[in-house]
Amino acid sequence: MTVYREGALSRRVLLAYALPALVVALPTIPVYIHLPALYGVQLGLGLAATGVVLLLARLFDTMSDPLIGALSDRYGPCGMRRKPWIAAGAVIAGFGLVKLLNPSPGVDEDYLLIWSVVLYAGWTMVAVPYLAWGAELTADYNERTGITSWREGLGLVGILGAGALTSVTADMGWTEIRSTGAIAWLAVGLGAVAVPLMLWYVPDRAPAEADRGRLSWRGLRDGLRTLMANKPFLRVLSAWFLNGLANGIPAALFFIYLEHGLGAGPGERPQFVLAYFLAAVLAMPLWSRLSRRFSKHRVWCGAMILASAAFVCVPFLPTGALAAFAVVCVVTGMALGADLSLPPAVQADVVDYDRWRFGRNRAGLQFALWGMGTKLALALSVGTALPALAALGFDPSAPDRHGLWALSVIYAWLPVVIKVLAVAVMWRFPLTPNRHAAIRRRLNPSRHGSRTMMEAAR
Repeated sequence: MTVYREGALSRRVLLAYALPALVVALPTIPVYIHLPALYGVQLGLGLAATGVVLLLARLFDTMSDPLIGALSDRYGPCGMRRKPWIAAGAVIAGFGLVKLLNPSPGVDEDYLLIWSVVLYAGWTMVAVPYLAWGAELTADYNERTGITSWREGLGLVGILGAGALTSVTADMGWTEIRSTGAIAWLAVGLGAVAVPLMLWYVPDRAPAEADRGRLSWRGLRDGLRTLMANKPFLRVLSAWFLNGLANGIPAALFFIYLEHGLGAGPGERPQFVLAYFLAAVLAMPLWSRLSRRFSKHRVWCGAMILASAAFVCVPFLPTGALAAFAVVCVVTGMALGADLSLPPAVQADVVDYDRWRFGRNRAGLQFALWGMGTKLALALSVGTALPALAALGFDPSAPDRHGLWALSVIYAWLPVVIKVLAVAVMWRFPLTPNRHAAIRRRLNPSRHGSRTMMEAAR
């Protein structure tokens, strides 16, 4: 078994850590996109009842994040901190996923609620410690970008793989229930290989004595209060939320814009999705390389500016400008690669700052709030975009010129305004490479002092 050490990670350890991200991403589209129609229409539960049940399950999902984060910071049986939580969560999520995406005829609302809660509970037990673990694998400013790039890149590969599998099974004449069920079993099968490999090869360590202690609601509340005094954390979390909102609005309106604003047919729409995510995967090495030359937060700001420049052009595209919009998809997809790989690496540096400032490792709690910000941004983007579209007069059954202009503006220009706000928040972010190196020296004075003496003796 690999032993924890700071320094350069081997390619084997890096791949073993990142591979489960592909598994977790595989069922994302079936769970978040296909599930409402699957239960509400095909299984006859009704859209209203299905919506209420899924809302309750997702509220539970959101509220459980800080609890799991705090627990995984404090409690680590068998001399490990993150592995036990991920191992248990993977088993729980596997059961929930198979039951949820392989329903029998005649299931009811209770079935949907129970197995949704089981799935979300398992996912949270995996996702929160998994992100925190990535921040703890290395203290190197640049190497953290490599870790997040591998993880998020393989996650995008998982999403693309699920889309490809759904397309292939549809061409084979499979029903939607059979296709989503196949994705669930594929995820479980791959997870049975990827998760044990990660648990064996990737180093972990027990919580430090200062981080242990009984968790209480008062302690959790006090921890959240002190996090609010961590200004770098608040800045990166605010920018992450704003950018998530800016990305979520066009995601919510994507197919509506393709159909009514651009005039793209059913066979052409999946190609834009493929171009978007493929560009994100291919661009990640570029952003990683740039972040080694410039500060990570500045490179992220540059990517947001690049996406904004592409979105500004969208309302001026005429109907049928498919090639021009494909360019927009490629450019914004490239920016997505930076959105996914750079902010978590910046947040990992904030974990070091928090440990230096407050004397405790709270990576789990911080990434739990990070996850809550993601979920809140996605919920708010849908809750903002669709009502705003209706309020400005867009009618999908009979779209007129005014309504189509409103669709283009909300789809493209509203995200630009929000991204500009995110750039303003992050542009002067204080944790530069030099300042982060100073924090690391204060956290490990003996280690850095020994290195200095060795170098002087050469």
